[in-house]
Amino acid sequence: MGNQDSGHKKSQKKILYLDCFSGISGDMFLGALLDAGLSLKELQENLAGLNMPGYSLQAEKTSTYGISGTSLEVVPTGKTPPLRRLKDLEHLLENSSLSHSVLEKSNQAFRVLAEAEARIHGVTPEEVHFHEIGAVDTVVDLVGAMIALELMEIDFVVSSPVPQARGFVKIDHGDYPLPAPATAEILAWAAAPVYGTEVRGELVTPTGATLLKVLVDRFGELPSFSLQTVGYGAGKKDFGHPNLLRVWMGIEEKNHGYQETLNIIEANLDDLNPEICGHVMDKLLEAGALDVYYTPVQMKKNRPAVKVSVLSPPLSTDKLIQLLFNETSTLGCRVIESCKVMLSRHREEVNTPWGVVGVKAAYQGGELLHSSPEFEDCLAISRREGIPLKDIYRRVEYLYHQQVFNRGEKEKPAWS
Repeated sequence: MGNQDSGHKKSQKKILYLDCFSGISGDMFLGALLDAGLSLKELQENLAGLNMPGYSLQAEKTSTYGISGTSLEVVPTGKTPPLRRLKDLEHLLENSSLSHSVLEKSNQAFRVLAEAEARIHGVTPEEVHFHEIGAVDTVVDLVGAMIALELMEIDFVVSSPVPQARGFVKIDHGDYPLPAPATAEILAWAAAPVYGTEVRGELVTPTGATLLKVLVDRFGELPSFSLQTVGYGAGKKDFGHPNLLRVWMGIEEKNHGYQETLNIIEANLDDLNPEICGHVMDKLLEAGALDVYYTPVQMKKNRPAVKVSVLSPPLSTDKLIQLLFNETSTLGCRVIESCKVMLSRHREEVNTPWGVVGVKAAYQGGELLHSSPEFEDCLAISRREGIPLKDIYRRVEYLYHQQVFNRGEKEKPAWS
């Protein structure tokens, strides 16, 4: 997420909070970022790297119920493109000049949409015709969102709970219940906290749900950070209230790093089949747990047991407790409110003989404290090249520290 230019030193994490009080769509997301300071000219220049003609971007200031915001519209200017399949969108990205980070996130977004539609219609992702979600405006909205976060150097995205409306939406297949089936599917994959409203009309589009799935690091209340700017992205419909997406943008607290409130859920298990423990951990993580771990304990009557500890966002706590009741033998759980303090973490990239590899870098006050190669990147190289994984790690670590030394952030490591 954000600008991955390894030559640029960032001392603090930049945080984006999505206040989805009236839902989210692709145009609302980009409109809100433009309202918060994103340059329309830079966005257009970067979108030109997609090499996809036939549209123009129109952004204008607007006011809804007395609140000023920015409305963005992708206006088709050429012939209607043929229906696209996933391979067509992937081919479009492959032949672009977009950055590696934007390509990676855009591919992920298109794959999410394809898999959601495939599940709804009972076909494979490769067979899905993209209809509305493959239209020019959706492609621009999704790729534009990835570009926007890179231009604004956003490192961490948090989203509020997401409202859901009633009624039906008209698409090529006919009238579908709201939220649209693809939207509901994607929100479930994102483990997004949702709540019902009396609004009749589409609050969350498939594109908006995809942005939540691909970009959001945490769902929850507004985190503690130094606020820099607020922006409003205007929707096109009137629901009887301000139809806006509000974004809050700022930086982590300088002295303490990024902080967030979480709950620690604990339960002691002395009669659960150990084979089930791994399954329970997977289910908890899929349901939104931030971390899960087991600790050996000795219980009454000198029984050996394990304590399961679950780190939970506050909004996910009830769901995770219910999962523990359903999947384990526990009769009760302890919930402890806690505060998590994190170092500023960024994904950086390093060139290696086997291609670009990601590195997680942790900073405090601008000083690099820790770094670790991305496991999945290194594992893929190891499998492809037949090189031991530990050797890949050593080489990536060496090249990364050389890169850090060359940009003057840290003394050259002695082992280099």
